Amino acid sequence: MDFIVGLGWYVIPFLIVLSILVFVHELGHYLVARYNGVGVDVFSIGFGPEVFGWNDKAGTRWKVSWFPLGGYVKMVGDADAASTPDRDALEKMDTDTRSRSLFYKTVWQRIAVSAAGPVANYFFAILVFTILFATVGQRYTAPIIQGFQEDSVAAKAGFQAGDHIKAINGETINRFEDIVEVVRSRPGDALDIVFDRNGHILTLSVTPVLSEIKDRFGHVYKIGLLGIKGAEVSYIKRSWLNSWWYATTETISMSWQTLKALGQIIVGAKSADGLGGPLRIAQMSGDIAQSGIIALIWFMALLSVNLGLINLFPVPMLDGGHLLFYFIEVLRGKPLSEKAQEWGFRIGFGIIILLMILGTWNDIVQIFFK
Repeated sequence: MDFIVGLGWYVIPFLIVLSILVFVHELGHYLVARYNGVGVDVFSIGFGPEVFGWNDKAGTRWKVSWFPLGGYVKMVGDADAASTPDRDALEKMDTDTRSRSLFYKTVWQRIAVSAAGPVANYFFAILVFTILFATVGQRYTAPIIQGFQEDSVAAKAGFQAGDHIKAINGETINRFEDIVEVVRSRPGDALDIVFDRNGHILTLSVTPVLSEIKDRFGHVYKIGLLGIKGAEVSYIKRSWLNSWWYATTETISMSWQTLKALGQIIVGAKSADGLGGPLRIAQMSGDIAQSGIIALIWFMALLSVNLGLINLFPVPMLDGGHLLFYFIEVLRGKPLSEKAQEWGFRIGFGIIILLMILGTWNDIVQIFFK
């Protein structure tokens, strides 16, 4: 009984967060599709057999399905949940049905429909951050060195407590969190740090040491460290007039940090052990939920950013894959051949399956064997 209750602490927050994000994503597709006169047959949260649902006046079946890891919008002319065209059905369509099929819309209308899901996730994240920054506040620590850890390379390089970091390798520093992001991703690289010491602007060069840390979830990461300490974390409330700007920059920063991390994995500068799947997201959702509703809402916004970003990757079967085909169509003046698109979807399916296997394997290793 205790095991079931404990499992619920992880599964329930995960399902709530995931369902909200999937609904937002698919609603983006749905609204833009309907705006462009595309008929929508099914709007589903989850996959597999239907648990419950209803039909609206436009003929769309809204439903919740048994397998909750995802969702889809099936439009007129789709063969499946991945929006693969049903060629036989398309050829047999009458004039009225063709007018409601996505595949007979202009290429720019199809681009708008495909992009709408990821864009909706980004707008949702910005909205959540805007509300959080205006009510709870934005996490902020002044970029001032308060002290040093033992054997700190920064102290050995000549830094002192009270130094106010202004820039690193030409990149402006506004928060101590900015220092952490730059330094962690650059172990072994010399950094030129500009700082203010008692009104004098100085520059020192220092190389972060490669270190291993374990986060609150037990995951081990290899990062760069300078061995400096910042002030206690504080929260700055932003006004409702400008909180959206801080929310937007936070969202862009998160996307950029994710892209940099993936780039480091691709070139071999960073281990792929950090890639996680649904098990680890469920674990993190449960742990963060126990920290409070605010922490869970912030985590949901972070996941929304990542969901939007990942779906923009140019991998067939993802929204980015559809966008890739459509932009090629714009350049060529005609769509890719059916055979080329079919091979593209096969390759995309293989990539997604490999990533799912890798993520799930990492989850199992991190959660059960460490």
